[in-house]
Amino acid sequence: MTLTANNIPNNLNKNSLKDSNWSKLTALTTITLSLSVLTACQQKPDYNYLSGETMGTSYHISYQLPEDADETAIQAAINERLQQINDSMSTYQADATISKFNRLGKDTPITIDADFSHVLEVSRQVYEQSDGAFDPTVMPLIETWGFGSTMTVERLQSPPSPVEIVQARALVDFEGVVQNDKTIYKTKDGIGLDFSAVAKGYGVDVIADVLKNRYQIHNYMVEIGGEVATSGVSGQQQPWQIAIDAPIEGSTVSERQTIAAIRQPMNNDNQMYLATSGNYRNSVIFDGKRYSHTIDPSTGAPIAGGAPSVTVAADSVALADAWATALTAMPYAKALATAKEQNIAALFVVLADGVKADAAADSLDDWQMVQTPAMQQLRADKKP
Repeated sequence: MTLTANNIPNNLNKNSLKDSNWSKLTALTTITLSLSVLTACQQKPDYNYLSGETMGTSYHISYQLPEDADETAIQAAINERLQQINDSMSTYQADATISKFNRLGKDTPITIDADFSHVLEVSRQVYEQSDGAFDPTVMPLIETWGFGSTMTVERLQSPPSPVEIVQARALVDFEGVVQNDKTIYKTKDGIGLDFSAVAKGYGVDVIADVLKNRYQIHNYMVEIGGEVATSGVSGQQQPWQIAIDAPIEGSTVSERQTIAAIRQPMNNDNQMYLATSGNYRNSVIFDGKRYSHTIDPSTGAPIAGGAPSVTVAADSVALADAWATALTAMPYAKALATAKEQNIAALFVVLADGVKADAAADSLDDWQMVQTPAMQQLRADKKP
C-alpha cells in the first residue's frame, strides 16, 4: 500500500503464506508507505503519522491530531492493545492463549478473553456463510503440503499421498472447537486454531476503536499489513481512497500498476473497512493450470483457477479480512457466486478474456475487474 499524492493507499495483494510471526491461511499482504507524501507541504500540520511493527508486519496510521492531544499517550494506548492481541492470538508466542489451546488435549477447557471471543465469532460467521472455505483449523493441510513462504512446482509433481491428505483433513474441524461462554475446548486431539487470516484485520479495528472512542479522533487511516480502515477525510480534506494494484507477478513497490480505486463514501458513517487477499506472487503453473498455495479445505488440495486478487469491503476490517481469504480459497466462479449470494462488496481482479492462465500477464491489458453489485454500489460515487 502506498500513499500517493492523491492520498490513495495502494493495497497490494498478500504474497506469502507465512511471515515471521503469524502464519496465514492464505497469503499475506505486502505494504509500503511512501514517506515523501507525508511531508509538511503535502500533509496538513494538524495530522500526525505513526508507524511500528506488529504481527510480523508493519502498521501505519495517519490521523488528525486533536487539540492538546498527548501523542505519547496515543502511541502507548495503541501499543498496549496490539500487545494484548498478540498475547491472545499469536501462534508464535508460546504463552499466548491460542498456543496454549493448541497444545491442549480434547475436552480440556481454557478461558479466552474478549478479543479472542470476538475473532472466534467472526471466524465462525464466515466459516458458516462460506460453506467452510474459511476455516481457521486448516493448518494441518498446509503443513502436509509443505507450503511455507514459497510455492514450488516440485510439490505438485510429488504431492502428499491420499492417505496423508485424509489424515490431515481429519484434523481440519472447526466444528470441533466448542465455546461455552468464556471458555473453549476441542472435541478431538490435534485440532488447532490459527487466526492469521483475520487477526490483522481485527488489529486495524482495534486501533481505529482506540482513536475514535478513547481519543475522539474521527479523521484517520489505519493500516496493518495491507488491511485498512479509514474515517472522515485525509490531510487534504478529501475522502480517503484505496488503490488496488493489478496482480502482476514480480511487481514491486516502485513498479506497480493500479487497476482500480475504492473511494470512501461520504455517508452517515464516513468510514470504510477494506481487506485484500491474493496469491499471484506465490503461485505456479503445473500441467497448464495455475495453482496457488491456498488450500481448499473441501478438497484438501491447492486451489487451481482461483481469483489472483480479491478486495472486500465489510462492516469491519476483521470481517473483510476473513471474507477476502474465503473468496481466495474458492475457485473463481464459486467465489463470485458466493459473494453475490451473500451480498458481499467484493472486487475481483482476474485475467482478461482471451488471456491464458499460463500467460505472462504483465500489463494492465491482461487484467479485468469484476465487481459484485454491492461493490458497484460502494464505488458509485467514485470520481473519474
